[in-house]
Amino acid sequence: MTIGMTKDAKSADEALTTEKILDAARVQIRRHGQAKTNIVDIAKSLGTSHTTIYRHFRSKAEVFDAIVAATMKDEEELAKTFLSSTAPASVRLLDMTLALHRRKRERLEGDPEVYELYRRILDERPELVSNYAAAMTRLLEAVVAAGVKSGEFRTDDVSAAAEVVRDAVTIYVHPAHVEAAARAGIDLEPSVRRMIATLVTALKSGLSLSEHPGPQ
Repeated sequence: MTIGMTKDAKSADEALTTEKILDAARVQIRRHGQAKTNIVDIAKSLGTSHTTIYRHFRSKAEVFDAIVAATMKDEEELAKTFLSSTAPASVRLLDMTLALHRRKRERLEGDPEVYELYRRILDERPELVSNYAAAMTRLLEAVVAAGVKSGEFRTDDVSAAAEVVRDAVTIYVHPAHVEAAARAGIDLEPSVRRMIATLVTALKSGLSLSEHPGPQ
């Protein structure tokens, strides 16, 4: 047994998981805000020492990054659920976009303090945004590819088409835009439906995106 540590404290430390730390950090953020949340208070809420937290995370900033990364992973898993759907690709594109938009709205309205952390970290950590965009583009590419395979869509570059879709719908799932629309009382869902309808029309008509050679 570690010197100075009771049997109960040691058991608590051994049972501590990354997810438990993140859950405790979220609670502290909701109660006190980002600025006043610190490793010591997170540790106290878990009945352990700050040194134990540091075995999992090197700093408060790393805890915050992990909270945002977990949020992004949750959204990625949500989007993945539409890959196994038997619905037409056009329907899946719409449903996936609406689901992601609604998840953002739910977080904004139900968990504003953590949502604000999400927004701030995205501004400060472009690599997290890049990884998230890459993951979502791969999922969109899978849906577009399924549409091409079934004959529903036509494009000469599935990857480029997926990027077009991603860029077009980003405004409906970006935390800053979702919050701005909500604060202004704007319902973005009708716009989501129009945007997807426009993209689907283009994909069904035949979207030529391959790079063409320049003048010889």
